[in-house]
Formats: sequence, C-alpha cells, structure tokens
Amino acid sequence: MAKDGAGGRARPGRAPAPAGRRSRPRQAEVAELAGVSQATVSLVLSGRDDATGRAISQETRRKVMDAARSLGYVPDPAASRLAAARNNLLGVFSFTATFPTDVRHSYYPFLVGVEQESAAQGYDLVLFTGSSTGGAGAGESSALHRVRLADGCLFLGRHAPTDELGRLVADGFPVVHLGRRVEPEGLAWVGADYISASRDVVTALAGLGHRRVLLVREDDDAPASTDRERGFREGLRAAGLPDGPGAVCRSGDPGREITAERVRQWLDEGVTAFVAEETDTGAAWRALRAAVDKAGARCPGDVSLALLGSPPADLAGEPPPLGFDIPRPELGAEAVRLLSALISGEPAEKKLVTCTFRPGRTAGPPPARPAAT
Repeated sequence: MAKDGAGGRARPGRAPAPAGRRSRPRQAEVAELAGVSQATVSLVLSGRDDATGRAISQETRRKVMDAARSLGYVPDPAASRLAAARNNLLGVFSFTATFPTDVRHSYYPFLVGVEQESAAQGYDLVLFTGSSTGGAGAGESSALHRVRLADGCLFLGRHAPTDELGRLVADGFPVVHLGRRVEPEGLAWVGADYISASRDVVTALAGLGHRRVLLVREDDDAPASTDRERGFREGLRAAGLPDGPGAVCRSGDPGREITAERVRQWLDEGVTAFVAEETDTGAAWRALRAAVDKAGARCPGDVSLALLGSPPADLAGEPPPLGFDIPRPELGAEAVRLLSALISGEPAEKKLVTCTFRPGRTAGPPPARPAAT
C-alpha cells in the first residue's frame, strides 16, 4: 500500500498494462499504479504543485514518475490547453511521403485556402506527412501522436487510419478531416457535395439525349468515390436510364483495364456517354481518354465524355470536360474555421460545400443510329 503524499487515501498498486495495449494511458491509470490521487498525478506531471502551495514529498514524486514511465504515459496537449495558453499552431497532416506543395498537385488549392484562413485567424501552420508512419496505412497507436504539438490538426487523404483518428477524437484533441468520412464517430469534417454534383452531370447528359451512360471509377471504397457513384446512379434513375450492374465499371484490377477493345464493345452495346471520377492521380480519366482515342472514337461526335471533378493540372490545356469544379480553396478555408471553433470549445459540425457545374466541350448529342431495315 502506498500513501498519497498530498493527503489522498491509500490505494493498492497494480501491474502495468500489457505492452500491446492500443489506447493511450491516462492520468487515472498512473494514479492507480502509483497509489496516489489523480489530483496529485496532475500536479506532479504539470509541475504546478509549488504554485498551489501543496507540498508533495520526493518519494511521492518518484512513485508518480516511475508509474508514468512504466505505463508509457505522455501528457495530453488537448487537456493541457485547458490550463495553459494555446500555441496558436494548426497542424496539417497529409498521408503522403512528401508534402504536396507542387501547384499541379490536386491538394495544392486546399492548402492555399488553409494558409490564407489560418493567417486571417492568427495561426501558424505545422506541416506533417505520413513518411515516418507508413503513409495512409499508418495504424500504430502512436502513428499520429506528433500532431499534438499543435492546438488542433487538419487531415487530408483519400484513405486515413480510422482507429488512430478515433483515438485523437476520443482524447478530445481537435481534429477536422478535409473530405466526408463516415468513421470514426464524432469526427468533424468538411467535404464537397459530390452526390448532388454528380447527379447534375448525368442530368445534363440525359438532357442531350443520351440513353446509355457508363461510369468509370477506381476500385476502392473511399467516401469520395462512393458519393460520386451514388449521385451518378441517382441521376440515372431520375432520368429513367438503365441503372444495373453494367452502369458502373471499377477499373484498376487485372481484367478490368479500360482498353480500346472495351470501349468499342461498349459503343456496340449502345453506350454513348462515359463518365469518369476524379482522383489524386486522375487515373480513371487518363485511362478513359486514352482508350477512347485509341478506339478511334471522336469526342463529342461519336461519344461524349464527362469528368466528376477537375482534370489533372497537366491536362488543363485540353478542352474542358463536362463536369464540375471542386471549390478546394473554399473547402480548406472552411476546414480551418471549423477547426478554430473546435479549439475554442464549440460543438463539432460537419459541412458539405456545393460544387460548380462546368458545361465543358466534351459532350454533345449522341450520334444518330442507322435506321433498322
């Protein structure tokens, strides 16, 4: 039995938590192992006992520090900010090996909005990447721990470790994800309304007279991809167009490549318009364009093309495709405003930002079919 040097009751110690634990140790666990009160642990670890005039013996200090080291406890900056001034630092974490500062990268416009709004609110930025944590697959219990150097953090990435983000949210650390996410529960996010924007693109194609439209998307379940497909299918149903399994092609896996032969086959089956989703690499759009060109199909004479998003920067000189533009700077700025509100203790919210329809020059009426004899 150990007696609390600050006047608390005696408590039995306990064995350290297993080495494979995934949750971050808390002060209550340190207190239980050291046999002291949680208030004593807080005072010892924060160094505030002298300021409060509460005398804590060296033996009690040693027990607290030994217990903290044994459990692997580190102070929680989110909790520390309740008793200390903020750092006025916002973190920005990108699940990439190097930070995407190239103006041609799809993340760059997000960062422009983040930087401008952070400056307007008096914050400096700390940039983090996934290079030391395994990138998008980071799932170790401490993978994102270093973002706690900031007052709060924005996360950018098509795929992010749900468990690790959940730990930050559960600890009360202010977190905002750029892009809609279903998990973890309680995560604040700012995203583009891909559902409505994708539905509008299909509506435009149907208005031109297209009756068979096919979506080409990447073969994963990122929320951005599922939202685009949902809006695409809603547009098909609203226009009375076929919405079966053949309306969507997931590309990327062996046997699913978008080739000239597949394009010719789809055209023979009556498809007159193709829609591709935008991703960080633009892979679906690039593959579709290349296959249509190789098949010898004229656009928009023989076939119409649409893009659910903006074309890659290196293709910006080509005729703009029918589709929509994502307000990336606005999304970045809105994410900073939401993060600032969370840091100030306001409730977490989620927000969808409207995309801008783009008429483009890659779509027209479907080609006339020869009359049956």
